Amino acid sequence: MKLSGKTVAVTGGGNGIGRELVLELLRRGARAAALDISQEGLDETRRLAGDAAERLSTHVANVADRAAVEALPEAIVAAHGQVDGLINCAGIIQPFVKVNDLDYAAIERVMNVNFWGVVHTTKAFLPHLLARPEAHIVNVSSMGGFVPVPGQTVYGASKAAVKLFTEGLYSELADTGVRVTVVFPGAVATDISKHSGVGVPNEQAASEQAKSFPTTSPQDAAKIILDGMEADAYRVLVGKDATMMDRLTRLSPKKAADIIYKQMRSLLAD
Repeated sequence: MKLSGKTVAVTGGGNGIGRELVLELLRRGARAAALDISQEGLDETRRLAGDAAERLSTHVANVADRAAVEALPEAIVAAHGQVDGLINCAGIIQPFVKVNDLDYAAIERVMNVNFWGVVHTTKAFLPHLLARPEAHIVNVSSMGGFVPVPGQTVYGASKAAVKLFTEGLYSELADTGVRVTVVFPGAVATDISKHSGVGVPNEQAASEQAKSFPTTSPQDAAKIILDGMEADAYRVLVGKDATMMDRLTRLSPKKAADIIYKQMRSLLAD
């Protein structure tokens, strides 16, 4: 779906990849509805949009709150006259600990945002998207959705759920005008730990690990995702690390898991 002239809702539009998706949509001539739990983050997105902000609406909402999400499509249609696309980018990570040390509140919080948030927005927007001549849903999963990352097991499970949910949507909507894309980012230079309200137990080890990881900028990630959206891609890999691990996981899942474990074990809490 070509984006110029279309209206696209983006969750997580107040920071990171979500913000860059909003700004890139505006550069491509689209209208954007930025959704985020943070009013401050949305205000900054509007400021960065500059003159293009006339094609931007902002909406404070927690995607884990089904009632709040169900009110969003009508608000966006009221602002823009239509809604043609939905990009689910909002997401959080878990505290960097093993499952045995992770409390149920943290597990539920991750699943509520990462998985149920995607379900809520999809259910709310899909009737409107089906009514359009053409439309598109993009759901952002993660490299962690197909290769296990110790210390982020529940996060990975939530993103694996997004993967299969999206692939199921693709099949269910194949005979409609709604295209569906699933995205697998690798390491992207965002403040997801800060916005998730979690820290890394070993900050020095985390700093050293970051130097050895190839990272993609949020701006480049947004361009890759929107290029995939405009090409009606079935799946989009973001970053050399995601591309490499995707291939390795297909060839030898255990080897891929072992490689990630060796890279990440120094970050795990004892």
